[in-house]
Amino acid sequence: MCDTLVIRRAGVTWFAKNSDREPDEPQSLIRIAPVRGDPAATVRTSYIDVPQCADRHAVLLSQPCWVWGGEMGVNEHGLAIGNEAVFSKLVDRRGQSLLGMDLLRLALERARTAREALDLIVGHLTQYGQGGPAGYRDKKFRYDNSFLLADPHEAWVLETAGRLWVAKRVDAWAISNCYSLGSDYDLACPGIEDEARRLGCWNGRGDFHFANAFDTALYAFVGGAHRRRALNAQALAGGLVPGWAALARRLRDHGKHGDDFSAHDNRQVCLHAGSVLRPSQTTASLIARLAPGDVRYAATGTAAPCLSLFQPAAFDSESTDGLVLSPGSSVAQSRWASFEAVHHRALFDQGFRERLHAERDALETSLLAAADGSAPHWPAMAAQAAAWHARWHDAATQSEFHAPGRLGRWWRRCAGREAEAVGARFPG
Repeated sequence: MCDTLVIRRAGVTWFAKNSDREPDEPQSLIRIAPVRGDPAATVRTSYIDVPQCADRHAVLLSQPCWVWGGEMGVNEHGLAIGNEAVFSKLVDRRGQSLLGMDLLRLALERARTAREALDLIVGHLTQYGQGGPAGYRDKKFRYDNSFLLADPHEAWVLETAGRLWVAKRVDAWAISNCYSLGSDYDLACPGIEDEARRLGCWNGRGDFHFANAFDTALYAFVGGAHRRRALNAQALAGGLVPGWAALARRLRDHGKHGDDFSAHDNRQVCLHAGSVLRPSQTTASLIARLAPGDVRYAATGTAAPCLSLFQPAAFDSESTDGLVLSPGSSVAQSRWASFEAVHHRALFDQGFRERLHAERDALETSLLAAADGSAPHWPAMAAQAAAWHARWHDAATQSEFHAPGRLGRWWRRCAGREAEAVGARFPG
């Protein structure tokens, strides 16, 4: 489960996404260097080999610890992409092909613009299809994908069902784990209506409607996808003025339940796991500001954006001090792993959470204001963020805390599984 939004205003594109995954699945920002003249004929994605491209762009990728691809990212040319799980009638329940996360990385490495990325994704989708186990521990979890693709000049929403797809150019849009395109698309795969009829997904009467033809209701309903998408869509329609703080608030939205985590019900943009029916957690968050010749981003590198610090940085800045790793780095080196003690403590200790929020808000306001300046001092900002993380990690671990109740027991089991992942390495 995830939520992604894009808004273009005054010649700048703003992109934001929460990645919702299994709560004990580490995810980190990985910096992939540009490549020129690679002689390799193929590259191994999560499950299959595809032809390699000799020249590839530098990419900042938010990568789950076991997947070749990523949940979201931005490249050196200001192309940003986020993908969402959608549960179509055509999901491949048995085979292994390209995950949506693999398609996302391939596009970021090989495309300069949103439209180029769209063409690349649908080209690979047509040739190889999509599918394979997409869960960290739950290998029965499979899905198709939708994408938001944005660059400094335009944005597209792309939605797929098996090898079929439609796309629409947008200026403000939100996607979640449900389809958002009906009959109002700008592009579609050849013969989509005939194929929908052949597959028994459309009876041929009236206007063809992509979502009605291919969507399934159960996953979207249980996962609260329509409600989560509506929260962001309503904000966009209501005149949201884009900026770091505004988009951070969107990604932290708990809806009507606020910080009563035991009452959460999958209908929150900032998602907190806590039961068999609430198995997904926001495990990473990213905001990107895409202007011509100027790509900046702010990311948590940690779970639970409501508790986390959005650290801003420039795309080409190496001074991110723990926020960004190199491919092949140990999970133990990640900010995600070190923050989990803070995350768990803050869920159950209200006083701790309130102090955390107060200090976080003061530092984040200062950092995000500096990120809008003409020449931010990135190393100093990164050092401040690293010091904040170290301070709160010490505060969370200096005394024993017993999380109460059923939700506490659930998270203690989750913490035990997290410890198993610390020895893993993020893929190259």
